[in-house]
Amino acid sequence: MMALNSIVALMVIAAALSAIMTAAWLIQQRTGNSGWVDTIWTFGVGLTGAASALTAGVEVRQLLVAAFALVWALRLGLHIARRSARVADDPRYAAMIKEWGADAPRRMFRFLQIQALAGIPLVMSMFIAASRPCSGLTIGDAAAILVMTIAILGEGLADRQLELFQANTGNKGAINDGGLWRWSRHPNYFFEFLGWIAYPLIAIDLSGHYPWGWLALAGPACMYWLLVHVSGIPPLEAHMLRSRGDAFRAYQRRTNAFFPGPPRRD
Repeated sequence: MMALNSIVALMVIAAALSAIMTAAWLIQQRTGNSGWVDTIWTFGVGLTGAASALTAGVEVRQLLVAAFALVWALRLGLHIARRSARVADDPRYAAMIKEWGADAPRRMFRFLQIQALAGIPLVMSMFIAASRPCSGLTIGDAAAILVMTIAILGEGLADRQLELFQANTGNKGAINDGGLWRWSRHPNYFFEFLGWIAYPLIAIDLSGHYPWGWLALAGPACMYWLLVHVSGIPPLEAHMLRSRGDAFRAYQRRTNAFFPGPPRRD
């Protein structure tokens, strides 16, 4: 029964995310601001995840997973929306569009459908966590609440520290290496990844009664891959190297890229 439910959920989730990112493409083409793409993707993943969790029932575990999805999407989505409203375009996407030239609309559509595809394991991790057949909350659920709370607060703090740094006109052209940014070049990405560990904590049953729970590990694994190797660190650091040059190279030498750690002597 769980196998059939998972297949049906997978198909519905894939169709929903594809439609959402098609809408994101239309908005990007109309406005010329690619920043709205990430806003729509965040809200789309969050709403689809919450809906998929509630299809498994409306008991405490399903409500917990849906709440995680909605709180995450609301905080991150509004943050990206505010950032996008202040700029003409996201520099990461702008660089790709410039490279693609006249073929940019078609390639952007394909790229956004790949983003929809990448969202599937994230939403499925929510669905699998919500579908765990266990009455009441477990130690894993309590650990998940703690991890998600730390992740939301940590990412919010990192984003706020960066906003305050950028708002100071005296920091124009400088590198933000204070606060959490002294310990990681991308502390917001680290806490984003950390939050997705909450779903395997809920889903995994060490007694072996719910083997499907291990599939929830696909969520944080996918997010780590996206942030560290695809759409997060690589294009952002390429932009920073173009705009900050040797100052950013020095920051790279003394500061961990992702996992927080004490700064090294430059």
